[in-house]
Amino acid sequence: MSFFQPVEVIPPGVRQAEFRARLPAWNLLLRGALSGAYIGMGACLMIFVTAGIEIPLGAGFTRFIAGSVFPLGIIISVLTGAELFAGDGMLTVMAAFGHKISWFEVFRLWMLVWVGNMAGALFYAALMAFGAYSLVGTAGSTEITSVGVAAVSIAAVKCSSPGFYAGISLFAKAIICGWLVNIAVLLAICADDVIGKILGIWFLMMTMMATGLEHAVTNMALISSGLLAASRLTPLQVAQVGPDIANLGWIEMWTGNLIGASLGNLLGGLLFAVLLYFTVVRKKKYN
Repeated sequence: MSFFQPVEVIPPGVRQAEFRARLPAWNLLLRGALSGAYIGMGACLMIFVTAGIEIPLGAGFTRFIAGSVFPLGIIISVLTGAELFAGDGMLTVMAAFGHKISWFEVFRLWMLVWVGNMAGALFYAALMAFGAYSLVGTAGSTEITSVGVAAVSIAAVKCSSPGFYAGISLFAKAIICGWLVNIAVLLAICADDVIGKILGIWFLMMTMMATGLEHAVTNMALISSGLLAASRLTPLQVAQVGPDIANLGWIEMWTGNLIGASLGNLLGGLLFAVLLYFTVVRKKKYN
């Protein structure tokens, strides 16, 4: 298992970023949609393996289990070359700092990848809400399973960030998340074998999820799946979710979470990953 220093891998990585930034719009949208779906796979798996275990196992161990399975989506995204918003944009920004591509191309990539991530996450969320979260009865009727109720509860909590201090907390958690995601991608490209790449991603993404940070693309999948399942809850299941369900809505998904999480992820990656490492390698030629 070989490991290369960031100063060794960033210059060739920047040249790869030049290629990705200039891909056709449809290609970036498709890559983004694939990554959004992959992130949804890890996020929804996390709900399945932790639903109902907090009381017997405790909050700490439940968070560890959730964090242990969540990295699935980011691992798939990185290894397959899919595009993740505020994740693999690190090298693209460095290419702009190095005058290899224009800032318009950077903003174009961010916009297209974000839209693709949202589309893929929403598509996978719909499959889960009307598939794995649903239980078909003998009479042909469907009801939401206990895992679906857990998904609605998570979505309701993530939409419940009213007020100045709650917004600051969300933004701070999103900044740290953007930092971790970008460093995870950097560690992945520093390793030259699959196991090394997976381990480099896994530890940081486990930390991200276990500590309750806010990742915009993950929240796209979690909140969307909860919203789509919420309309079919029974009155008893609504009571199980609790009063936070009043904050659950498509508008609240944006105002209470995704806008702040997206901006925080982007800022965290730019400040603590891109700028710091560009300073380290800026004297090294990219060619």
